[in-house]
Amino acid sequence: MLVLITYDVNTETPEGRARLRKVAKQCINYGRRVQNSVFECILDNAQCIKLKTLLVDIIDEKTDSLRMYYLGNQYKTKIERFGVEHGTAADDVLIL
Repeated sequence: MLVLITYDVNTETPEGRARLRKVAKQCINYGRRVQNSVFECILDNAQCIKLKTLLVDIIDEKTDSLRMYYLGNQYKTKIERFGVEHGTAADDVLIL
């Protein structure tokens, strides 16, 4: 399923800046960045639960915000794109 992850981490302190880097690093491990704090991730149920647990453990729920939008398996009919497209689509094959 496609999961859209958005976050806003308070970076007024060194700890906040560290949390921001940790959240971004975990999201990069599971998907692709489509905007500064927005990631598209193709996940199965187990990966989704693991990532959610990791991210909730990183953020400070008193100052940070995390949202996960579950677009399901038929996500291609739910997304409209306008303007410049950066990077590779979340479901494209990537050969290294």
